[in-house]
Amino acid sequence: MWQHTLARPFLVRGIGLHTGSPASVQVDPAPVGSGRVFVVSGVEIPALLDAVVDTRLATTLGNGRARITMVEHLLAAMHAAGVDNARIAVDGPEVPVLDGSARVWVAALHNAGLRAQAGLRRPVTIRRALRVENGDAWAELVPASAFEVDVTVDFPHPHIGRQSWSGPVTGHHFHQLAGARTFGFRADAERLWASGLARGASLENTVVYDDAGVLNPEGLRGHDEAVRHKALDAVGDAALLGAPIFGRLRAYKAGHELHRRLFEASRAG
Repeated sequence: MWQHTLARPFLVRGIGLHTGSPASVQVDPAPVGSGRVFVVSGVEIPALLDAVVDTRLATTLGNGRARITMVEHLLAAMHAAGVDNARIAVDGPEVPVLDGSARVWVAALHNAGLRAQAGLRRPVTIRRALRVENGDAWAELVPASAFEVDVTVDFPHPHIGRQSWSGPVTGHHFHQLAGARTFGFRADAERLWASGLARGASLENTVVYDDAGVLNPEGLRGHDEAVRHKALDAVGDAALLGAPIFGRLRAYKAGHELHRRLFEASRAG
């Protein structure tokens, strides 16, 4: 239960999903007890629930006028790898989408390695069931001996439908989630483009569904890629508690906002 930081720094470059602008992320080791902190234009933004300023389309953190969005894939990889303390300097308006999954982040963290620090972790232990709802969507936390997720999606599309994934968020199990890409629907993409959003979205970083099936030439990375990506997002949002979690996250048709509300409730006891 010792805290860990990176053994070596690393740099990743790409483009932003929503702006289409180039972005780079320099991740450096950080002192014990400092947590995971984004740095944007010289402003520090802690990767914590209190810094969440928007949950539409992605999780966005802010401090004053400084903002950083699309943080969930990187934070999911850090949480699963056991990185407690890191300085994450982002040159650009959002964390680059890369291939739409956490696969590149997992590889970068593996190559950088971890270094133990002289400070104990203070885990969040779920001692009673907590639940939040929005219509027929819901998310809940229940006691468990490790951090586990149990996520279900239900989309009226023949290539998605109702899918579920459950398991602990460690090692091999997280690798099942790490390669799952962000996804959307052609009609929604056209609406977002018309609104000036999703400018960096392409078939290289987003699974796109139309009425007939999947537009990506290579197809899916597994029949349940959609629910595995939703589980990946949930892990990234859980990382905003800033500590290891002993509890099971169960979610049905949930998204970033329900996750935020649930984790806020967990802090309240």
